[in-house]
Amino acid sequence: MNGKLTIRPEEHKDYKSIVSLILRSFQEGTDYSDGTDIIALVEEIRDSKYYIPELSFVAELNDTIVGHFLFSHFPLSPTREGGHDDNPTSEIVMLAPVSVHADYFRQGIGAAMLQMGIEKVKEFGYKGITVEGNYNFYNRVGFRTSSEYNIFPTSGWPMEDPRCMMCQETYKGSLDGIHGYIVYDMYFNA
Repeated sequence: MNGKLTIRPEEHKDYKSIVSLILRSFQEGTDYSDGTDIIALVEEIRDSKYYIPELSFVAELNDTIVGHFLFSHFPLSPTREGGHDDNPTSEIVMLAPVSVHADYFRQGIGAAMLQMGIEKVKEFGYKGITVEGNYNFYNRVGFRTSSEYNIFPTSGWPMEDPRCMMCQETYKGSLDGIHGYIVYDMYFNA
């Protein structure tokens, strides 16, 4: 990575660049999405009561947007079948989606931007972060299998291995006493 990577909250003027970035990131970096469903999820989160504008970021390198990621409120479900209360706030946040521009793959940008973002989550006082994805990548930035924290996956798609649902404490013991199921029933596009 040549230059200084900075992250900042996304702004409305960034949305067109974010859409292009997500499309290329998922079309060229995954075998399960062309990115259109990811864009729909981002828009759905932004329009929901779970959106946290201060924790929705772009990463810039030499004044070019090279990454996008956001954290949103994510109440755990008490059952595998779903069901959430109407309170949009929660003690944990969900990290999703995460996108790095295809021209910048494998340059350490994903890990660097997430490390900065995780620090912001800690500053806001949340107790934990959930993410579903490639455990080989997310384990490198401090995530562990969610069931180790009594937080259980329910979807399994597209990541069928249970290690793909992960959590991270924001401080030692912060997830003690928190338990439940990851159910995406509040989102049509998840």
